[in-house]
Amino acid sequence: MITVLPVETPGLGDRTYLAHDGSAALVVDPQRDYDRVTALAEAAGVRITHVFETHIHNDYVTGGLALAREVGAQYLVNADDEVSYERTPVHDGQVIEVGDTMRVRVIHTPGHTHTHLSYALEADGEQVAVFTGGSLLYGTTGRPDLLGPDHTDTLVRAQWHSAHRLAKELPDETAVYPTHGFGSFCSATQAAGLSSTIGQEKRTNTALTAGEEAYVGQLLAGLDAYPAYYAHMGPANSHGPGAPDLSPPSVADPAELRRRIEAGEWVVDLRDRTAFAAGHLAGSLNFGLDGPFVTYLGWLIPWGTPVTLLGETAGDVAEAQRELVRIGIDRPAAMATGGPEDWTGGAPPAAYDRATFGDLKAALAGGDGIVVLDVRRDQERAEAHIPGTVHIPIHEVPGRLAEIPEGRVWVHCAGGYRAGVVAALLHARGRDVVAVDDSFDTARDLGLCAPAHPAAARAATETPEASGTPGFAETPETPASRGTLPTPTPTTTDDDRQEITI
Repeated sequence: MITVLPVETPGLGDRTYLAHDGSAALVVDPQRDYDRVTALAEAAGVRITHVFETHIHNDYVTGGLALAREVGAQYLVNADDEVSYERTPVHDGQVIEVGDTMRVRVIHTPGHTHTHLSYALEADGEQVAVFTGGSLLYGTTGRPDLLGPDHTDTLVRAQWHSAHRLAKELPDETAVYPTHGFGSFCSATQAAGLSSTIGQEKRTNTALTAGEEAYVGQLLAGLDAYPAYYAHMGPANSHGPGAPDLSPPSVADPAELRRRIEAGEWVVDLRDRTAFAAGHLAGSLNFGLDGPFVTYLGWLIPWGTPVTLLGETAGDVAEAQRELVRIGIDRPAAMATGGPEDWTGGAPPAAYDRATFGDLKAALAGGDGIVVLDVRRDQERAEAHIPGTVHIPIHEVPGRLAEIPEGRVWVHCAGGYRAGVVAALLHARGRDVVAVDDSFDTARDLGLCAPAHPAAARAATETPEASGTPGFAETPETPASRGTLPTPTPTTTDDDRQEITI
């Protein structure tokens, strides 16, 4: 009997897997903070003997090399990947024995990257699972454009063929375990569901139900921007990341916090946007832990800028620090805990207003020439928007500040999180802001929106931005669920994962 344990990383929308037979264990696509995996193996009483990478990742820094070195496991990476460290090179068709019962067949599945691999797991002669990384996801596939436009057409067509190869070579009952698709921008569109099989994907996945040209056209039409920090992940993973340092950073007093802000460093308040708007250290920024914190901080920060973390508790800082090492921001410059009264050195906290779309409608009716800034992405804007608003997607705001007209700026997005991030950024630069903390559905209900062009609306609803998950648009308050995972034959659960026997 084989047990598969998913390890969720909801802030990035990814999963790592630990599979074992009660004695030997393999790991697929571990995140940088691999202590979660070793703790899981220890709890199960198994020894990790093999660590597999499906590809050189673009959305996070891998923990695979450091994990393999720590536990003395083989580190299996495509032989064609150009890396700066020793690994066990593998290639298409190779079979690796893991323990006494498990056999893993390597399947070349290009599409997300040129050298992408999937791993088909066999136990006691029966095909039971396939780990598909960024290839075949639940109802969709990995995006093909992360290596640049010169590669996109080749990769998107390879992705279609890879999906068909998996469907042809594996039995319908084979469980599918992708790494991406749970909010990750590595997914071409938002994945459908939390578990699946090859047979189910044959019935529901566009890559397997549509012809090649239809799949290519639909997928490419739905692609939108992805985080800027992705540019740093591939090189880091090819070089070979070491183990993360999760020890607490030094504690900064109010004078140091002020010096860091005046030096142009980022001092980041981790509290939710409601608390931040009510009172905060002037010049600080707000990326709340209650939303897609690491995605947007990593996207917006000038790479290499020192980061100081402000949290209500040391636990909040530790949580943020763990998320940051996953994208290669390894050591915060400093930290402080408590609240604004502990950080301002006696100066009054800064604050700004929050509002609803009802308040915005009333303000617009007043005709006082207010500025309304829509920070949603292009696909969301195409679906519906408020006429007369200034549109600058959140990731473009830092470079386009001069385009925001003078006057009081009302900032809105789809649910409030991104509006809070941008409102804080503008307020830190001296702008008078109002953060609209409301669902965009309310704007529709109030009649604020212009009707979308049918084709634009159709395209928008087929893209990740319509999903409301943390890797794409945000829900009103929280990122993707951190609860248990409905998967085949659950046996035991806890707050973060579910054990699967197959």
